[in-house]
Amino acid sequence: MTLPEAITYALVQRNGGMTTGQVALAINRNHWHVRKDGKPVTPAQIYAAIKRYPSQFCKAEGRVMLLI
Repeated sequence: MTLPEAITYALVQRNGGMTTGQVALAINRNHWHVRKDGKPVTPAQIYAAIKRYPSQFCKAEGRVMLLI
Protein backbone atom coordinates (compact mmCIF):
# COMPACT_ATOMS: atom_id res chain seq x y z
CA MET A 1 0.00 0.00 0.00
CA THR A 2 1.29 3.48 -0.77
CA LEU A 3 2.01 5.94 2.02
CA PRO A 4 -1.02 8.17 1.25
CA GLU A 5 -3.25 5.08 1.23
CA ALA A 6 -1.79 3.98 4.57
CA ILE A 7 -2.36 7.44 6.06
CA THR A 8 -5.96 7.39 4.85
CA TYR A 9 -6.49 3.92 6.32
CA ALA A 10 -5.02 4.98 9.68
CA LEU A 11 -7.26 8.05 9.85
CA VAL A 12 -10.38 6.08 8.90
CA GLN A 13 -9.61 3.41 11.51
CA ARG A 14 -9.20 6.08 14.19
CA ASN A 15 -12.24 8.06 13.00
CA GLY A 16 -10.69 11.41 13.81
CA GLY A 17 -7.54 13.48 13.67
CA MET A 18 -4.17 12.11 14.70
CA THR A 19 -0.72 13.61 15.18
CA THR A 20 1.94 12.72 12.61
CA GLY A 21 3.61 10.58 15.28
CA GLN A 22 0.40 8.66 15.94
CA VAL A 23 -0.12 8.09 12.20
CA ALA A 24 3.47 6.85 11.77
CA LEU A 25 3.10 4.54 14.78
CA ALA A 26 -0.16 3.04 13.44
CA ILE A 27 1.34 2.50 9.98
CA ASN A 28 4.49 0.87 11.35
CA ARG A 29 2.65 -1.25 13.92
CA ASN A 30 0.25 -2.65 11.31
CA HIS A 31 2.81 -2.87 8.46
CA TRP A 32 0.52 -0.95 6.10
CA HIS A 33 3.48 0.65 4.33
CA VAL A 34 7.08 -0.57 4.22
CA ARG A 35 9.86 1.71 3.05
CA LYS A 36 12.19 0.41 0.36
CA ASP A 37 15.09 0.50 2.83
CA GLY A 38 13.08 -1.42 5.44
CA LYS A 39 13.20 1.37 8.02
CA PRO A 40 10.07 2.54 9.85
CA VAL A 41 7.99 5.42 8.52
CA THR A 42 8.79 8.67 10.35
CA PRO A 43 6.50 11.52 11.40
CA ALA A 44 8.46 13.76 8.99
CA GLN A 45 7.48 11.48 6.10
CA ILE A 46 3.84 11.67 7.16
CA TYR A 47 4.06 15.47 7.22
CA ALA A 48 5.66 15.54 3.75
CA ALA A 49 3.00 13.22 2.35
CA ILE A 50 0.09 15.26 3.69
CA LYS A 51 1.63 18.41 2.18
CA ARG A 52 1.81 16.67 -1.22
CA TYR A 53 -1.92 15.89 -1.14
CA PRO A 54 -3.71 19.05 0.09
CA SER A 55 -7.00 17.93 -1.48
CA GLN A 56 -6.94 14.75 0.61
CA PHE A 57 -5.34 15.78 3.94
CA CYS A 58 -4.97 18.85 6.11
CA LYS A 59 -3.18 19.58 9.35
CA ALA A 60 -4.97 21.72 11.91
CA GLU A 61 -4.28 22.20 15.60
CA GLY A 62 -1.40 19.72 15.40
CA ARG A 63 -3.55 16.94 13.97
CA VAL A 64 -3.75 15.35 10.53
CA MET A 65 -7.31 15.29 9.21
CA LEU A 66 -8.86 13.50 6.25
CA LEU A 67 -10.73 15.77 3.83
CA ILE A 68 -12.38 13.12 1.66
